[in-house]
Amino acid sequence: MIERQHFDEMWDSSDPCSSKDQQNSTIEYALILPSAVFSNKTWLTRQRVTALSKGIIMQESIAAPSSTFIAADGDGYELAMGRWSRKLAEQFIDFAGVADGEKMLDVGCGTGSLSFALAARAPNSAITGIDFSEAYVAYAKRKNTQTRLAFETGDACAMTYADKSFDRVLSLLVLHYVREPNKAIAEMRRVARPGATVAATVWDGRGGFVGVRIFYDTAAALDPAAEKHRARYCTHPMTRPGELAGAWRDAGFKDVREAYLTIRMEFKDFADYWAPATGKDGPLAAYVNSLAPDMRERFKAALNAAYCSGEADGPRSFAASAWAVRGIAP
Repeated sequence: MIERQHFDEMWDSSDPCSSKDQQNSTIEYALILPSAVFSNKTWLTRQRVTALSKGIIMQESIAAPSSTFIAADGDGYELAMGRWSRKLAEQFIDFAGVADGEKMLDVGCGTGSLSFALAARAPNSAITGIDFSEAYVAYAKRKNTQTRLAFETGDACAMTYADKSFDRVLSLLVLHYVREPNKAIAEMRRVARPGATVAATVWDGRGGFVGVRIFYDTAAALDPAAEKHRARYCTHPMTRPGELAGAWRDAGFKDVREAYLTIRMEFKDFADYWAPATGKDGPLAAYVNSLAPDMRERFKAALNAAYCSGEADGPRSFAASAWAVRGIAP
């Protein structure tokens, strides 16, 4: 089994095995990739790889999954992010708008936070949610009791819906985890009917996500290897000021509007804050799972001190802000 960050490094390599000498000196074998990396059956979980004396590199050209988010378990996602995405969904709908009776699409629905919030506000609307993770879609299906809601496994960059199919196309906390977000945005425009609202929101990871910055800043101060994790998180696409709105204008949407949405992440105590990092979903858990046991305990102690920040352990409230954009499909 291979750790996700090592797989990312292999995938991002700009110098794959290409020379005849390298190919002739390799030993081919099959590697089973963990379900936390690929949970959508449309992506292969068994690939042919090449073992070299300097490590493992991809031998064959394979299309990477469009999402970089590590998705393993619906309950794990709920603990790590679902409880916060439900809060953000309400503000996002206020900004993006909703009209009862519309046919709506939730791109990157996860465990269904936005879809269920839309359903509560628009009791006569048909809502479809798609996500790359079979585990998350299965969780949403188990939770769903309404036939007008449908949850499907799908790729935001290659949706199967017909052109001009939806009256409103929304995406909550997804585009910053898409490898090629402009492809997903183009797909959102393609499936939107003329005059439809198309909107998205993503966390301001560098400047507005206090709880996560505490995590990464503490890790980077203690562990030099954590700097690349922090840098990767802070440089996700669509998370810089104006970047999301610029992408909307480039995609040809009309009447583009921006907003900055803020919720509070309320934790009961450090154990509540730490719990998501002990699971399998998302980048925080990926970092913690990469640590040796002794380093993990050192990091946990340092993070506990940062969380408490001079006071006894107990409730903490951290601001969590997100960029938002909406536009009208031409």
